Amino acid sequence: MTEYRDTDRAQFEIFKSLDRTTPIHMLNLVQFHDHAAYPDDHPLASEGLTGAQAYANYGIASGPVLKRVGGEIIWRGGFDVSLIGDPSEQWDAMFIAHYPTAGAFLAMVTDPEYQKAVIHRQAAVVTSRLIRTRPLPPTDIFA
Repeated sequence: MTEYRDTDRAQFEIFKSLDRTTPIHMLNLVQFHDHAAYPDDHPLASEGLTGAQAYANYGIASGPVLKRVGGEIIWRGGFDVSLIGDPSEQWDAMFIAHYPTAGAFLAMVTDPEYQKAVIHRQAAVVTSRLIRTRPLPPTDIFA
């Protein structure tokens, strides 16, 4: 399995080049470390936290910023099994965050309070996927 923890610069530039005024949904798939990997000089480095606990710290610290930009978690799920795809990709957290605009997402990730929270995400995550989607009306067919 290829590991992805942070945004690739080229992919982020593509994201920034897309329409910033439309609503977006961000699909998040996250796999945690068994033990959080904080930098040695971080106050929580010696606490023995799990990746899940470090990610909870990320959620607590970043949640107010998500709310402030008008974002919200609109779906969460618990992973069972992949029927198609790499079987080593087993996700510990899966959720969709709604943002009123792509600009709101950019405002969140550049917010100084959010930037401080990211250390917890980096300590928690082995690999992740973050996929920008556009909301479409629901239907009763696969199309």
